[in-house]
Amino acid sequence: MTKPTDIRILEATCEFEAIAFRTPLKFGGRVTENTTLINVEVTVENQQGDYGSGFGSMPIGNIWAWPSETVSPDDAESAMAEFAERAVELVDSFPEFGHPMDIMFGLSAEYHHLGRSIASQRGIAESIPELAQLVAASPVDAAVHDAFGRVNNISAFNALSADHMSNDLGTYLDDQFDGEYLDAYTLRDPKPSLPLYHLVGALDPLTDADIESRIDDDLPETLPEWIAADGLTHLKIKLNGDDLDWDVQRVLSIEKVAAEAQAARGCAEWWYSTDFNEKCENVEYVLAFLAKVREGSESAWERIQYIEQPTSRDLEAHPDVKMHEAAAIKPVVIDEALVDYDSLLLCREQGYSGVALKACKGQTDSLLLAAAAQKFDMFLCVQDLTCPGASFLHSASLAARIPGVQAIEGNGRQYCPGPNRQWTKQFPGMFEITDGTVATAELGGVGLGF
Repeated sequence: MTKPTDIRILEATCEFEAIAFRTPLKFGGRVTENTTLINVEVTVENQQGDYGSGFGSMPIGNIWAWPSETVSPDDAESAMAEFAERAVELVDSFPEFGHPMDIMFGLSAEYHHLGRSIASQRGIAESIPELAQLVAASPVDAAVHDAFGRVNNISAFNALSADHMSNDLGTYLDDQFDGEYLDAYTLRDPKPSLPLYHLVGALDPLTDADIESRIDDDLPETLPEWIAADGLTHLKIKLNGDDLDWDVQRVLSIEKVAAEAQAARGCAEWWYSTDFNEKCENVEYVLAFLAKVREGSESAWERIQYIEQPTSRDLEAHPDVKMHEAAAIKPVVIDEALVDYDSLLLCREQGYSGVALKACKGQTDSLLLAAAAQKFDMFLCVQDLTCPGASFLHSASLAARIPGVQAIEGNGRQYCPGPNRQWTKQFPGMFEITDGTVATAELGGVGLGF
């Protein structure tokens, strides 16, 4: 069954843009100092003969998406870049009219073979992981959704009902969702604003004493400077996961520094999230961490809003690692392990109580997983991939349309602010932060909203 708004791909193109970091970012035991943006443009026509184009952008993010002991970061990045180009070719050659959910859901069935084929041709020791596949394909996925909205003069988030979609959610998930559509799990207008989670990386200076040489580029450098400049109320803390004393002391140090900075501006309420990037061996580490933080500072413990992916992303390889005890204390959200609906079901079995949505995993999958998480009454947040410019606007637009999302992470302004400049005049409230929030009301346009 076709719809007048269905689109056909006329052309899809891909370009790459190198971005340098202003400061190094350490997470999961790895340090990154640059990234590469995948920029995709898609031209489409709808059933009524109208033409339009859409845009998608996302960092390759191989350090996060494909950590490996056998594949070098350079080889992983170049393989993901090729995957992005091949995914664009897949979309470019798709001949039929359809809704973006159907086009991209159908084409994603080719990703597994494509990941294996590229690795084999390059002589790489392992296939491109599923998470890396999703990240590399996410710009073209976004561009198709954006083009659909633009050619039909509608927000892509408002084209998710039976009026625009030929298939219900049961087609993509399971029979629990028969007869339901994504409009039931998305908002018709973006939330007016969202709190911004500011990243405190493992290498980031807390005070002047931590700085050997200042950058002096007119941006804040210490935590108190960032809090004062941006009015921050949400701090995401990167932790080691294999050094309990360091992790506990890091949180307590941040609490001390933040308390002084917040008191200076008359703020009494702020929050933390803690991200171990899979480095914890088991749930006992998380429990000990929470207990020691509470012992050191009751207020710091109370401010922890949720815990992000403490143990390995390979859930099937670690079936005995359960999160039930930790999730009974604080929400524990799945991030790197969340790659499809089956992984969401498995994480629930293993005790995870929340999910971290990411635009870098694709607009199509993000919408489906957001719907499932809401049906299962899970904690929801939207996380970053150090996204600058258009990629951050996409992430924020997604967060602003999903009910229950508490805040959005956005650290491109800290580490790679260059691409933000071309967007700041058009969306000042998204990039000029003064009260700890981003003005997502600005993202109410057609397509993906910007």
